[in-house]
Amino acid sequence: MREQLIEAATELFYAEGLRAVSVEKVIERAGTTKVTFYRHFKSKDDLVVAHLDRRAQLEREGISAAIEHADGDADRAFQLISEALGTMACEPGFRGCPFINAAAEYPDPESAVRQTVDEHRAWCKSAFAEIVAPLQLEDPAAVADDLMLIRDGAMVAGYLDDRDTLAASFLRSCRALTRA
Repeated sequence: MREQLIEAATELFYAEGLRAVSVEKVIERAGTTKVTFYRHFKSKDDLVVAHLDRRAQLEREGISAAIEHADGDADRAFQLISEALGTMACEPGFRGCPFINAAAEYPDPESAVRQTVDEHRAWCKSAFAEIVAPLQLEDPAAVADDLMLIRDGAMVAGYLDDRDTLAASFLRSCRALTRA
């Protein structure tokens, strides 16, 4: 039942927003009761964290697979990530990055939700640093920060551009940054 609650919450949270969706709506979508909900989650915020953890796992699996398949070739890793990003960010129903959206709805940096967002963003930056490590750049941590900014922009562009344009722009930006 925990998985059903997370699945229902993920659909609703992503489509309607974290704050806009009530616990009751999640319970109804999952086809369960309040008692069952509270057996699995102490609060709505705990459910939001579980939702973000699931989204983080999916993104991490994708980026990790790209890194593994690229076998130390930064350009190949960026190609694979750009293809996946273009597809994901331009699919019907895309409403932006769930982590950026969550940060906007939970401005308190001490909240569990924001801490989950921060942890995922830190993971992404470390993955970008891993990708560029073989390039022996002067400041790989700064490049990872810049790559995160490019990734965030690509997530916003998913609303506005088509898949091929977004993927090509992301890849050009990564290449330009890592050649500089």
